[in-house]
Amino acid sequence: MYFQVERIEEHCLELFDRDYKYSIIHNTNGEVCGHYPRKIVFLEYESSDSNKESFESTVQISKLQDLVNRSKMARCRGRFVCPVILYNGKHVCRSSTLAGWGELYGRTGYNYIFSGGSDDTFGDAEEVLEDDCAVGNNDSQLFDKVRGSDIKLLKYLSVRYICDLMVEKKKVKFGLNVTSSEKVDKAHRYADFTLLSVPYPGCEFFREYKDRDYTAEGLVFNWNQDYVDAPLTIPDFFTRNLNINWSEYRSWDLVQQTQNYLKLLLHIINSDDENGLLVHCISGWDRTPLFVSLLRLSLWADRAVHASLEPSEILYLTIAYDWFLFGLVLFLFHLNIYIFFFCFNFLKHIVLCVSGKCGGWGDHPLEIFYIRSNGFIYCRGSFASRTSGAGRLL
Repeated sequence: MYFQVERIEEHCLELFDRDYKYSIIHNTNGEVCGHYPRKIVFLEYESSDSNKESFESTVQISKLQDLVNRSKMARCRGRFVCPVILYNGKHVCRSSTLAGWGELYGRTGYNYIFSGGSDDTFGDAEEVLEDDCAVGNNDSQLFDKVRGSDIKLLKYLSVRYICDLMVEKKKVKFGLNVTSSEKVDKAHRYADFTLLSVPYPGCEFFREYKDRDYTAEGLVFNWNQDYVDAPLTIPDFFTRNLNINWSEYRSWDLVQQTQNYLKLLLHIINSDDENGLLVHCISGWDRTPLFVSLLRLSLWADRAVHASLEPSEILYLTIAYDWFLFGLVLFLFHLNIYIFFFCFNFLKHIVLCVSGKCGGWGDHPLEIFYIRSNGFIYCRGSFASRTSGAGRLL
């Protein structure tokens, strides 16, 4: 298994290298995050064969690594803000949601014990805990520390927009808040960012998709469940330009909802020439890779990212990197994989390109991908300029 993963990682690096100059955030033994890739790719800038070293990135990888190390406890399961797509110089990032106090204290204590008391991040927290303030004040100051580091990382990556896919304001288990989110941060630490609450059902809902013979049309999420308390919240300056009646979102079926959210994400990254986007759900390994993968494939179809990759190659990259290496293995063992199947079945419903039209392509390029009833993902060779023939990808 180790050598298979290593081979997959190396092939992903080869595919990234076709179009980008990149650096590596080292995570060899999972010391940064236990279920992120061992070699986390930071895309610095687009390159061409004749111009690969024309200028330096404004981001210093050593500083980025330091910010990652200091901010990793701020988010659930240590799944920190990680840049995964570079589009016109802007970073599309992924992560989990913000960690609650229980995980935060537990993780700082764990890190302190198993680092022999030398963990830098815990050291920051320790300075706070030694204060004589009340416990509630200690909580606030500890959150100031770790979430402050998270905010520094977001700003260093020039991320302005945070898209939260959770259907809850906070994840509650056994009566306890086990996670939080930017939209309910009591100290308004994330006030400098544009926060979008775009609730989208989690992986459990996709069992219904499987039970309906993998038919998403007509499948509507039950928004009246007790735990669903996050309303759709999108700034007017985004909604007014998309010709979508957002007030009807509770009546949308799974196809309509995914289409409209994808249109929104594409609109966000095209409406700002300088600032990037963060997409996250709770743990960051079901809804998050769904939309990261759809974004990568949509932008590729418009030749806006990974311009040199063939269909089989971009499909390999998004399955291997966006899904598998970012935690699909854990996801498969504990949950169903039907949201993964939906991601690629949904491609036939994408009719929006970055430019708003498909130019000279005719049919949409993503229609070359499809999933057969046996669960295998194929690409058909109907676009000669993009394909090297049909083949089984998974």
